[in-house]
Amino acid sequence: MYKFHLYLYLIGDYLDILAVSCDSFNEDTNKVIGRGQGRKSHLDKLHQVHNWCRDYKVAFKINSVINTFNVDEDMTEQITALNPVRWKVFQCLIIEGENAGENSLREAEKFVISDQQFQDFLDRHQSVKCLVPESNQKMRDSYLILDEYMRFLDCREGRKDPSKSILDVGVEEAIKFSGFDEKMFLKRGGKYMWSKEDMKLEW
Repeated sequence: MYKFHLYLYLIGDYLDILAVSCDSFNEDTNKVIGRGQGRKSHLDKLHQVHNWCRDYKVAFKINSVINTFNVDEDMTEQITALNPVRWKVFQCLIIEGENAGENSLREAEKFVISDQQFQDFLDRHQSVKCLVPESNQKMRDSYLILDEYMRFLDCREGRKDPSKSILDVGVEEAIKFSGFDEKMFLKRGGKYMWSKEDMKLEW
């Protein structure tokens, strides 16, 4: 963490926004989800990074993936206290071959929640002004993802189907097979004010 602190000290003037993942404000829940780091507290680190962002004038954002282990949690008080510029709340998404299936790197089936459970979580936090929700439908269609071969990955069918590489056919041709939905991108708030100068934050 010392190196990260030094990094922010050196580049804080040139960094607009920093996003940190926090799926729960219960340390035991974090460990079950996989955020535990031995004897180190994930929440202590979250608050430490938050304080550094304030000290070095970097906008602070939080990402949370809502799943079976945190879906009943009420995070209103903690999120309000941290006051991020955005709180991106994702519904746990299954991608065949990545977090589901025989050859996947992780097994996420036990984390999956229903659309109604996700909506109940959003309703419980409707007073949090910085909340930006992303359901499975919004996530599948509204991101442009490139793999290490510079291929767009189409997630519409619940897996990552690659296009031809932009190195071979160019961006204009490859993006036709990306599954990207520009209207959904705009609907989910993908285009937003991220420059700390434009946000006119008070430090």
